[in-house]
Amino acid sequence: MPDIFAKLGEVKQLAIFPLPLVLLPNEFLPLHIFEDRYREMLTNVGGKNGTFGVSLFDPESNLGDRPEPGTVGCAAEIREIETLDDGRSNIVTLGTMRYRLIDYVDVGTSYFTADVAFFADEADEDGRDEETLADDVFALFQRIADAAFKMSGNRGRLPAITRGSPEQLSFLVGAAFNFDNELKYELLAMTSTATRLERIKAILSQMVSQMEESADIHARSRTNGHSKKKLDI
Repeated sequence: MPDIFAKLGEVKQLAIFPLPLVLLPNEFLPLHIFEDRYREMLTNVGGKNGTFGVSLFDPESNLGDRPEPGTVGCAAEIREIETLDDGRSNIVTLGTMRYRLIDYVDVGTSYFTADVAFFADEADEDGRDEETLADDVFALFQRIADAAFKMSGNRGRLPAITRGSPEQLSFLVGAAFNFDNELKYELLAMTSTATRLERIKAILSQMVSQMEESADIHARSRTNGHSKKKLDI
């Protein structure tokens, strides 16, 4: 992601948008902006192509009013923006670089701003083959996607993803499934592509057999009563 590093590498502060979700790099996130403070944020970050930080925050499970320093988030770049007549906005953002929230700073705005440190995956010192792991994960994803389509047609279709680099793939697959916040945060905070791919591979390996078995049962049930061959039920 050299272009992203070139754009954000020197950035030291970000507007922070606390949300009860985890955004991953390469993941699209549509948002409806209606609160006054986030309307202000949208204006100040520059509208389209502007960037702000998305940090996980669930008011029901946190004692404070904002994500804690030391937590990890993901920068969101605004890709589309629709401004409504009453001042609200619909935007589509794309997760780019990960950051660690250092501390909050008062810059005189109604929304939170924080000092951040961006980070990327580190070189794997254990010599694990990231390309082979990526091939395995991509193959498992395709098998699960095929099974989901067999069961539900277009309603069950998973997002189409490309193989890409191992790091890109690890985040694309993580974003394609409805993983809970705890798991997505774990994937976001990891600094090893190989470790992230191994974690995802283990999860998909548990899913794939059950998905394919369910797809086969669904396919057989659809032929019941429509085939001249007697079915053993």
